[in-house]
Amino acid sequence: MKIQVRYFALFREQAGCDAETVNWSGGTAADLFQTMAAKHPTLQTQAAALVAINDEMSSWETRLHEDDEVLFFPPVAGG
Repeated sequence: MKIQVRYFALFREQAGCDAETVNWSGGTAADLFQTMAAKHPTLQTQAAALVAINDEMSSWETRLHEDDEVLFFPPVAGG
C-alpha cells in the first residue's frame, strides 16, 4: 500500500526530508515508524512522540490504510 509520511521539527532533520511516499506492507502507525527508523537510522525513538493520521491525532496502535497521510511529531519539551 502507498502511504504518505511527513516529518516535523527534529524528525525532519533526522530523516533528511520533509515528506516521502512509501510502499508499505501494512500494519499500525508504530510499525510504520519502526520501518522508517530502519530506513533513516538517525530517527530517534518514538517514545513520547506523537502521530497524526490524515490530520487527526491518533494512537500508535491505529491501523493504516491505502493513501493515508501519517505525520510524525518528535517529543516536545515544555515548562
